[in-house]
Amino acid sequence: MSGASISAEPGAQSRALWLSTIAFTVCFAVWTIFSIIGVQIKKDLGLTDTQFGLLVGTPILTGSLIRLILGIWADQYGGRIVYAGVMVAAAIATFLLTFAYDYPTFLLAALGVGIAGGSFAVGIAYVSKWYPKEKQGTALGIFGAGNVGAAVTKFLAPVVMVAFGWQMVAQLWAVGLLVMAVVFWFGTKDDPSLAARRASGAKPEPMSALLEPLKNVQVWRFSLYYFFVFGAFVALALWLPRYIIDAYGFDIATAGIIGAAYSVPASIFRAYGGVLSDKYGARRIMYWTLGVSVVVSFILSYPPTTYVMDGIKGPIEFRLATGVGAFIVLVFVLGFFMSLGKAAVYKHIPVYYPNRVGPVGGIVGLIGGLGGFILPIVFGLLNDLTGIRQSCFMLLFAISTAALVWMHLAILRMEREAAAPALAALPELPEMQPIHGPAQAGALRGRAIEDWRPEDPVFWEEKGRAIARRNLWVSIPCLLLAFAVWMVWSVVVAKLPQVGFAFTTDQLFWLAALPGLSGATLRIFYSFMPPIFGGRLWTTLATWSLIIPALGIGFAVQNPATPYWIFMALALLCGFGGGNFASSMANISFFFPKREKGNALALNAGLGNLGVSVVQLVVPLVITAGVFGAFGGDPQTARIGQAEASLWLQNAGFVWVPFIAAAAFAAWFRMDDLATMKASFADQAVIFQRKHNWIMCFLYTGTFGSFIGYSAGFPLLARTQFPGVDALQFVFLGPLVGALSRSLTGWVSDRWGGGRVTFWVFAAMALGVYGVIHFIGIKDQPGAFWGFFGSFMFLFFASGVGNASTFQMIPAIMGKDMGRLMPQADAATRRLQAEKESAAIIGFTSAIAAYGAFFIPKSYGTSIAMTGGPVAALWTFFVFYLLCIGVTWWVYTRRGGLLHDVERKPPTAAAMPAE
Repeated sequence: MSGASISAEPGAQSRALWLSTIAFTVCFAVWTIFSIIGVQIKKDLGLTDTQFGLLVGTPILTGSLIRLILGIWADQYGGRIVYAGVMVAAAIATFLLTFAYDYPTFLLAALGVGIAGGSFAVGIAYVSKWYPKEKQGTALGIFGAGNVGAAVTKFLAPVVMVAFGWQMVAQLWAVGLLVMAVVFWFGTKDDPSLAARRASGAKPEPMSALLEPLKNVQVWRFSLYYFFVFGAFVALALWLPRYIIDAYGFDIATAGIIGAAYSVPASIFRAYGGVLSDKYGARRIMYWTLGVSVVVSFILSYPPTTYVMDGIKGPIEFRLATGVGAFIVLVFVLGFFMSLGKAAVYKHIPVYYPNRVGPVGGIVGLIGGLGGFILPIVFGLLNDLTGIRQSCFMLLFAISTAALVWMHLAILRMEREAAAPALAALPELPEMQPIHGPAQAGALRGRAIEDWRPEDPVFWEEKGRAIARRNLWVSIPCLLLAFAVWMVWSVVVAKLPQVGFAFTTDQLFWLAALPGLSGATLRIFYSFMPPIFGGRLWTTLATWSLIIPALGIGFAVQNPATPYWIFMALALLCGFGGGNFASSMANISFFFPKREKGNALALNAGLGNLGVSVVQLVVPLVITAGVFGAFGGDPQTARIGQAEASLWLQNAGFVWVPFIAAAAFAAWFRMDDLATMKASFADQAVIFQRKHNWIMCFLYTGTFGSFIGYSAGFPLLARTQFPGVDALQFVFLGPLVGALSRSLTGWVSDRWGGGRVTFWVFAAMALGVYGVIHFIGIKDQPGAFWGFFGSFMFLFFASGVGNASTFQMIPAIMGKDMGRLMPQADAATRRLQAEKESAAIIGFTSAIAAYGAFFIPKSYGTSIAMTGGPVAALWTFFVFYLLCIGVTWWVYTRRGGLLHDVERKPPTAAAMPAE
């Protein structure tokens, strides 16, 4: 639809914009209703901060998750009808909220209220169709100003609630939403694009075509920006009244007014952000938004602190704290720049995806909205765990910093690629420019290997094999140290109570679980890093990063007064080790030919996995002696039963520091970069459309997720269930057994087929978990510990076999399925595509399965907190393995299953093992 045809109906165009904006304002007021009425509900039900965070965040979850499908429907069926339907449904749900009577029913009602939040994706798709590209930034900025609905709720809801109760707020807001739906329906027309399509008789595009742009990495980068500028805005809009009441002692009405001082600029000035984006460009606006947000959130995150310095004439005491006036100003500034950022993000979408505004805007809005759901919950969790009220702003500082760094690096990469020829012609130092010529070009610059042909037998024997093996044997110790740092908390947490740390059992399981959470998440990103930075540089940086948590642990454990939040931060930083696996495997896979790739990856992963066993063997030994002398610090007095002993618990972190430094230097001086290393996100994103990718994520979580999760949780579980046994001297055997069984039993899957082996692996794991449950049930009887220990060794052995068998399945699955997916392609093309997709699936499944390192220890802690023991968690694992058995049989191994015929043929070539 051209700009000329759009301008033919200026009255309809203006009504579409302004009625959409007003409707979005009303929807947003409903969507954030719990920011006010939730305070009274919290008091009535006696909720914790975490429960309150979940309650106010639940509507945000619904409104976020439905944005994608609502955006697609808006493109397919027209924004006008979808918009009106959303308002009617949300009005009904909001009215029914008044009938809730306990916490579960309030959560259920909150899910329905959240429908109002889906209106954003519909409005974006609808409004953008009325305006040409050069005016869309301003138009969408005006529409987005409907965020001011949050301020409307904060201004009016406290007055209504104090006078008539929170139920009247819900009823009035529901009536207002219903009235707005009627006004919108009769005051607007179908957008020009829909009208033209109906006139031509064309059918709506299928959902698969509309989702095609989601393969592009920039869509997900936009989503991160919007997670902060919108998700954090919503989270603070919900959280600020509660924060202000606690921090400054105001009543609900005053807190609502102050909260509105944040919400109003963060909404109204969004329209101005659209104007600025049209005039100066979205990049400049995003730099200002994220840069100012980093500074402001850092100041707001600084907790009130009293300092005492030893002065010449005695102690000098002073206090740093943010007063209420400064707080309001800073929050105003933060809201203002967030409003500019929201407009800048959405400036791009209708320009580059004019026919996909619904799905692209929907997914960006979905991720942003999820920020509004996740962040209030995390705010409450951080309050409960750290006891620091400003922890919410600490988290926002971290998110805004990450977004700014990623954006800047992406821009630098784009500029360097565009200017690559000119940059290559420059000397290393500007002093040499007057005498720099063609003869000197590149003479001092370390170059990536340009000629790399591992599939050429002559090249491989003469040159390639030696280079590849050198890189492999440097990579292995780097990865082993990464696994060691990743799993160091599995041993340290078991000793913390003995040296005076008064953490609860649930807090200790949190520390054991958090490295798994961060490590699994980082794996998703790390797999893309070697092609961006080069394998040598990234391996060096990733290895050096391990020294941060290693030193941090060494210093933190020496003082029992160290606050819990510092331990949480260090546990999350240990996730650097978990993330290293993905980048290490991605890097090494490029060096070897297909005929040797499997063995190389097996050596890299299998020997790297030994880091889990090494940490559980080494740490209990080094903490018993002053290995580093005076440099290592004084020992702690530990109580073991009735006896006392000296422990140097700091050595659990310090012991890895010299080895990390040595490995990092080796990576820099002995590894190489390959110029041909490529792994674009768009090329690999096709796996998200493959059902077997998701099925194998499920099954590999059952094998590797179990291995890494049991490794993280086994030491602490053994200590809590068998306190009379010093289990730390034995727990290293579990990961050792799992790593060795993975390396030594690959031939079983080659001989009998990965699907069949996986089926029996899950049967064995179900049996092993049942054994653990049985021996915990009789833990007071003689020999129960050894039955418990033996059951876990059996579990580790089975998980190791399953790690190899599940990855053996992936190339076989894709090789078989490619005939269906590419029926017109020749055999060579199908084989190349199968190899590319298999490699991508292997990387993605390894990331998803690594979440087992978080969920298994956390499940133990939650089960103990709720039931008094870990048996409920173990029964959950048992049922999960039964499901894995069923899925493996039904999809792959039964007669008619995908691998049934493949695995019953004589093997013609070795299948590729992995991780």
